[in-house]
Amino acid sequence: MLTAEWNIEEEIAYVRKEALEEGREEGLEKGLQEGWGKGRKEGCIEIAQSALAEGATIEFVQKITGLDFNVIKNLQTRNG
Repeated sequence: MLTAEWNIEEEIAYVRKEALEEGREEGLEKGLQEGWGKGRKEGCIEIAQSALAEGATIEFVQKITGLDFNVIKNLQTRNG
């Protein structure tokens, strides 16, 4: 015969933990879809502008930001 005790507090804790993990996964997925990449690119552009203003080369800026050469060249021309 199988005897098991059911503990409501343990069940609630388990369900909360599962819901939290599911919510985190959904939130991460939604964040990626809604533009975390966009925010990163904007940040890289700001870094590129600052580096160019300090006299960094396009090649160096490309290396530290990962931005396309032509994007950096356009930033340099605008800020030039």
